[in-house]
Amino acid sequence: MLALFNIVLPVFIVIGAGYGAVRSGLMNQPQISALMRFATTFAIPALLFSKISALDLSASLNPGLLLSFYTGALASFTLTTLLARTLFNRRPGEAIAIGFAALFGNTLLLGLAIVERAYGSAAMEPAFAIISVHAPFCFVVGITTMELMRANGKSLPATARIVTKTIFSNALMIGIMLGYVVNLTGLPLPAPLIPALDMLGRAALPAALFGLGGALVQYGLRGNLQEVALICISKLVIHPAIAFGLATQVFHLPNNLTRGAVVLAAMAPGINAYVFANMYDHAKDTVAATILLATTVSILSASLWLALLGT
Repeated sequence: MLALFNIVLPVFIVIGAGYGAVRSGLMNQPQISALMRFATTFAIPALLFSKISALDLSASLNPGLLLSFYTGALASFTLTTLLARTLFNRRPGEAIAIGFAALFGNTLLLGLAIVERAYGSAAMEPAFAIISVHAPFCFVVGITTMELMRANGKSLPATARIVTKTIFSNALMIGIMLGYVVNLTGLPLPAPLIPALDMLGRAALPAALFGLGGALVQYGLRGNLQEVALICISKLVIHPAIAFGLATQVFHLPNNLTRGAVVLAAMAPGINAYVFANMYDHAKDTVAATILLATTVSILSASLWLALLGT
């Protein structure tokens, strides 16, 4: 177990350094926001573009891999939404915002870093395959469900416009889509561009993890802790358990695909869950508290899943 903590802890030490920098006054939220803007607007899109443009799509976009991960994600979203509605008497829009936190995991910042440290390049291709459809899948499910519940009273065409604008105005999605264009067309890249993208990509995860830690300072445990516990169980236990069961018992995936699916499924809710809650002004305190608590708890939960999967 100590060896597993040694895999996971460096990731959380970088997050903790960002948290400590803001807490101590060495950095402030505007500086952290600028760092996160660099990471999410330039460095991570460059990383995603580089990796997806070079993916072996026939091997990476494995139907069993995607079904294992996204069936678990949908089940986690549905269960959490229904329990928030029936157990905690939340209004429909609030229940969906709570469910979205159990749907949108931090696959990019936490997931990639842990997969890379635990398994190296063998598990990175399936991880990038999952990430390449993660944001559009989650936003389509979340926004469509929210709008169909008449949270904002919009029509289906208006809902479609919101979903499309959300996806296609996102720098991460632009990096992913351009990566697919280059991959599928075989378009050659200018020679100087490749090392430049590589330099940006190497900065992506450290900058994003440090920025994530700094951003967590503004979140407190102000929400309903029973709801927070529900999301944590759904995201850190139920989602990866379903992914593991489907990957090993139904689709019989090889180890590198199983590991990529399960580790990414076991990640805490990402900041986009709060963006979604803030966009609709529903359950913001609960979602913010969940991001803080689940990110902390995932030090242990990620280690346990790594122990189950074997390193």
